[in-house]
Amino acid sequence: MLYAFHELAYHSATPFRIGARLARDFWTSPFNPAADTAIARTAYASAEVFESMTRRYGKPAWGLDVLTINGQPVRTVEQVVWSSPWVRLVRFARNLPDLKRAGKPTAAPAVLVVAPLSGHYATLLRGTVETFLQDHDVYVADWINARQVPMLEGRFDFYDYIDHVRSMLAKVGPGAHVVGVCQPGPPVLAACAVMAEENDPNRPASMTFMGSPIDARLSPTVTNQLAEEKPFTWFKSNMIHTVPLPYPGFGRRVYPGFVQLYSFMSMNEARHTDAHWEYFRDLVAGDGDGTHKHEEFYDEYLSVLDLTEEFYLQTIDIVFQQHLLARGLLEHRGRKVDLSKITDIGLMTVEGEKDDISGVGQTQAAHGLTPNIPDERRVLYVQPQVGHYGVFNGRRFRDDIYPRVRDFIALNEGISEAARGVPERPAAAA
Repeated sequence: MLYAFHELAYHSATPFRIGARLARDFWTSPFNPAADTAIARTAYASAEVFESMTRRYGKPAWGLDVLTINGQPVRTVEQVVWSSPWVRLVRFARNLPDLKRAGKPTAAPAVLVVAPLSGHYATLLRGTVETFLQDHDVYVADWINARQVPMLEGRFDFYDYIDHVRSMLAKVGPGAHVVGVCQPGPPVLAACAVMAEENDPNRPASMTFMGSPIDARLSPTVTNQLAEEKPFTWFKSNMIHTVPLPYPGFGRRVYPGFVQLYSFMSMNEARHTDAHWEYFRDLVAGDGDGTHKHEEFYDEYLSVLDLTEEFYLQTIDIVFQQHLLARGLLEHRGRKVDLSKITDIGLMTVEGEKDDISGVGQTQAAHGLTPNIPDERRVLYVQPQVGHYGVFNGRRFRDDIYPRVRDFIALNEGISEAARGVPERPAAAA
């Protein structure tokens, strides 16, 4: 019933939201002689904050139509090259003449960025993708909101996620490089192990994990402790709800995105309260830069999607309670996932010193679990002074982390081509 009540509350606030928009337009109208008074600015700011806090935030646009590479504009085309009911594999094809003008080679290593399926849309990684596009042919796993998937499409669980990673790597082709950001770490590592054991020609040349809970037993955070302290039945009883009408996924049992959003916001309630109070003051003062930064962040942060019941509960069980992959006990489609079979896939782990979601040690645990990867194809890096989000976005990611990842990919690109006879990848034409 919680989902239905949430929808009722949203729709019940519609008249007030419309009133706030009208008030906002009235107090900023050039025909209003009082528009530039303190009372008008305060009334406008109040209406704007109310409207922004009660509106529905849909999936944001990628907004990567034009990049700046080496100081030159480079156009891109967003191409859906493969899809299922649960994900779109999106390629950002860079324009070849623009690349040449920017002094970049037209052929580049292919990188599959596997975005988290943990409540936010893949567009949360917009800055990550934009940075990788400086030097790579980038593909992104763009997950679909479970409430938009009809019941007739069936289930989607942790093991289906592994299969989807394999399918996407097969579509990108041999010798690609996979980057798992946060949640995807365990299923992506499992997919690579299965592909390695089968000698799959589409197995990646390298895998990079950023802030991923490969072994959540290490340096447990508040999130990890909650998952361990609560019994599995508690998550099933309290976190799973039914999608109401009129959504296409009506009747599907899901972990709603708004539940996770409220949980995360409650963990940092004071910070979010201060941010909105500062937003109000910036609106009154007419500080365009301050309001833009706030709106840019919260337009993305408040855009959430639902996860299927089976995927969410299996992730809690497999990753955060039983730690099956880390303990060598995970099975996929009736066969043990053997990480020791990974021998010719490079491994890089990136962690943030102040990460409060995946503590230091959880991601680098992947090195101890993959003993047969050569030392020269490993990189273990901990970025000082950054939290979870800073591991894959922001200034320190662009200036400190990304150059190391780029060099790691370049190293493994050369090793992979020499060792496995990978043909030269075609140019990334728009």
